[in-house]
Amino acid sequence: MPGTRRFNRSTSNRMAMLRNITQALLDNGRIETTETKAKEVRCLAEQMITLGKENTLHAKRQALAFIPRRSVVIKLFDTIAPKYAERNGGYTRIMKLGPRRGDAAPMAIIELVD
Repeated sequence: MPGTRRFNRSTSNRMAMLRNITQALLDNGRIETTETKAKEVRCLAEQMITLGKENTLHAKRQALAFIPRRSVVIKLFDTIAPKYAERNGGYTRIMKLGPRRGDAAPMAIIELVD
């Protein structure tokens, strides 16, 4: 588990949440979430893109073990990772938004860099 942010959740619940947010980011290319969740997801998404750049059977199995949907893993290996073949990291960008209206939580947009 990267970092030490626990989000007041059990380990299994926290990892499920981060896996789903990472999957949504890789599927859509851009999502809106809280700043702390975006900072945690950034590390996981960059690890998945690095796996995609390897493009081996072992890397695909590791990605499938983390990302629940096969279509997202196929998209990761076929379209997302080749875009970053010459890049050595920094595949995501976090842009801060204002506070959320309901509870004033700081919001952010996390997106894949073009």
